[in-house]
Amino acid sequence: MEGNKLLAALCYFSVFFAPFLFPIIVYFVTKHERVKEHAKKSLLSHLIPIAIAMAAFGLFFIFAIVGIDGWIGLPFIGVVVGGIVHVVVIVWNIIKGIQVIQEAGGVYE
Repeated sequence: MEGNKLLAALCYFSVFFAPFLFPIIVYFVTKHERVKEHAKKSLLSHLIPIAIAMAAFGLFFIFAIVGIDGWIGLPFIGVVVGGIVHVVVIVWNIIKGIQVIQEAGGVYE
């Protein structure tokens, strides 16, 4: 297995060890366009759960400031939805990493 393919797959698998740092470093260090594309996609997929958590907490604070009744359960709903999304993103990253490893080698040379 060539190094570029492994590097592209590690961008997806980095959700377990360095979700933001590794894809950013790979994106700026590598010169291979296909690896840069995978680094960007994996970074965006790692940011999805953070964006959802920020949106849920933002809604919580907006509802608290405005005084809308029934906002007490929003943090719990946000945690549940965020957890589900996080699990889906982890599974998606594993699938994409395996697909990159199984791809034909011609595009990474």
